[in-house]
Formats: sequence, structure tokens, C-alpha cells
Amino acid sequence: MSVMKIDNEGWVNLACVIPSPNFDERSNTEVPLVVIHYISLPPEKFSGDAIQNLFTNQLRPDDPNVDLARLADLRVSAHFLIRRRGQLLQFVSCNKRAWHAGVSSFQGRSSCNDFSIGIELEGSSLVPFTAAQYRKLFRLLRVLRDAYDVRALAGHCDVAPGRKVDPGPMFDWASTLARCQLPRPQVA
Repeated sequence: MSVMKIDNEGWVNLACVIPSPNFDERSNTEVPLVVIHYISLPPEKFSGDAIQNLFTNQLRPDDPNVDLARLADLRVSAHFLIRRRGQLLQFVSCNKRAWHAGVSSFQGRSSCNDFSIGIELEGSSLVPFTAAQYRKLFRLLRVLRDAYDVRALAGHCDVAPGRKVDPGPMFDWASTLARCQLPRPQVA
């Protein structure tokens, strides 16, 4: 098994890089938080290129196979996507501010994008995540923890309560927190 590492520019060596234009500079270099999300496009459908097209502003709202017209004008991204079979995609350098959390706050700090790394898991609230996804997530979290002094792990639901529900009830918080030695602090 190859060793996962992150370089000084914020790129993970084992990730397939697909650059997103949806990022900007961080207001500071401290990154104490990782936010876990889920995504499937179209909803409940896995595979295909709709997620990476969303993150790279390449959605085709006229695609007859999917109803994505409402998403075509969104400008969003995440640092990482972990596909169902464990493939790791990276869209934004960890040194930059990806647009993943939206209106959010964590422990009294607003705008979580400024100080967090966003990881999307291909999935939904109705289907368990795969063993391959968890294996890749655990490796990635350990690398991020060490490289960025990450001190907490939260769900999108934790930083945007009432607005977001991901990573949802199928996400195994206990195993993830134990394997990665990161806490999930209480959030307001």
C-alpha cells in the first residue's frame, strides 16, 4: 500500500486532482476543523460525472438523463470527494478555501470555509457508506490531522444545523472518531 502524503502546496499524492475554480484564499492558515458531507447527483444515484461537473462548473442542465437545472448556476466545491469504491478526488488545495459549508459556524466562529477542510462522501442519508470509503477516509483524516493540526471533526449538520443533515444517520461516527483520534465537539 502506498503512503498517503500531503505536499507543501496542499495536494494529496494519492488523489486524482480535478481542479475546481470555486475557491479563494484563506483568511488565515489555521485549519483546525474537517467537515464531513455527503453528496449524490442525481439524488440516490452513484457513479457518473455529475459531482465533479458540479464542482468544476461543467453541469449540463439540458442533460436528458438528470434533472440538474436547479444546480447549474451554483458555485460550490469541496477539497475532496471519496467515491463509493474508495477513489479519492481532490478539487481544491487544502491551503485554499473551498466553498463547501456555506452559511455556517463552529464553536462561535462563523464562515467555516475559512478554517476547515471539506470532505464529501458519495452517498446519501438512506444508504450506508462503503468499507472502501471508510478506509480512504480514515487514511485521509490521519494525514490531514498531522499536516494541519486538525483538532476536530464535524458534520455539515453540526456547522449548519437546521439547514443541512449530512453526513446523515448512515455515517459511522464512532468508528471514524476512534480510528482517526479526532473529537466531535459539542456544537451550538
